[in-house]
Amino acid sequence: MSVITVSRGTFSGGKILAECISQQLGYRCIDRDVIVERAAASGVSQEELRNALLKPPGLLERFGHKKYIYLALIQAALAEEVRTGKAVYHGNAGHLLLKGAGPVLRTRIIAPLEFRIRMCQERLKLSRFEAIAYIEKVDQDRRKWTQYLYGVDWGDAALYDLVLNLEFIDIEDACNIVAAAAKQKRFELTPEHQAAMNDFALGSRVRAQLATDPATSHLEVDVTCQAAVVAIRGRITDLAEIDEVRRVAGAVPSVTTVNLKELTLPTRT
Repeated sequence: MSVITVSRGTFSGGKILAECISQQLGYRCIDRDVIVERAAASGVSQEELRNALLKPPGLLERFGHKKYIYLALIQAALAEEVRTGKAVYHGNAGHLLLKGAGPVLRTRIIAPLEFRIRMCQERLKLSRFEAIAYIEKVDQDRRKWTQYLYGVDWGDAALYDLVLNLEFIDIEDACNIVAAAAKQKRFELTPEHQAAMNDFALGSRVRAQLATDPATSHLEVDVTCQAAVVAIRGRITDLAEIDEVRRVAGAVPSVTTVNLKELTLPTRT
């Protein structure tokens, strides 16, 4: 009952691969739009959420603090969608958004430029010159996005468990390889792994709630969770915010204990 993420450059066959894996394994196939729709249930604009996933640092910097809120909502939505396993997610930075969630099979698919140009022309009805420019622009934006938000190179093979090149294999072969890997014991959703996934989803829900509650939405914190005990780390601007953080986090269903020892208090003068 694995969770699989599929990372790809634009028009590299990632969606087709994800759908093939989903059909072969009987898993749900989840794309970016599903996550955005779920995250937007909190009242945030779907367009702005998509921009937070797609736009390069220049625009994200103009969002300011909002980018933190958007990403907190997106992570919480994705964590909840895949929490029970049997899910394939193809979308931007799924392997990074789910870091620490447990046995996630992180897959990357790459394809020759001619393959990508052909797909781009067929889908978007562009000239060859326009298709190349489009592919280069989207790839550059994604690379800048992951570097800016996570400090990693989007194309670094070390970020993935599997890297598949469509130069000499086709989508069906790639699908079979991923499906076989997903059945390995390492990626099974054992009771221990399920507990870790539940904790990750709960911690993400707490962070999203803190990001949207009027009393705490101005803060930027890290949230971890183990056995329903939530630990919150970050800076506050006023001592009264400690009680607000405790109130908001403690009100999230399933949270048993809120640990605020790692909140940075204001310096006394």
